[in-house]
Amino acid sequence: MVRTVISRQGDTLDALIWREAGLKAGDISRVLAANPGLADLSPVLPLGTAVTLPATSSQPQTRPLVQLWD
Repeated sequence: MVRTVISRQGDTLDALIWREAGLKAGDISRVLAANPGLADLSPVLPLGTAVTLPATSSQPQTRPLVQLWD
């Protein structure tokens, strides 16, 4: 699912995509491809910058439930 998020004060692109979508630094190239001109901005995104996050092909990872007692 493609969605758009808005940057907060002091956000960098990698912090934004990690916080909002759980994407990793290696996904920055996909985000930049989906947002022409975003790379021309400063390393700290201007407040209120709209960033389109591309759809992820992987499903969110879930961990098995660990119970200490049965």
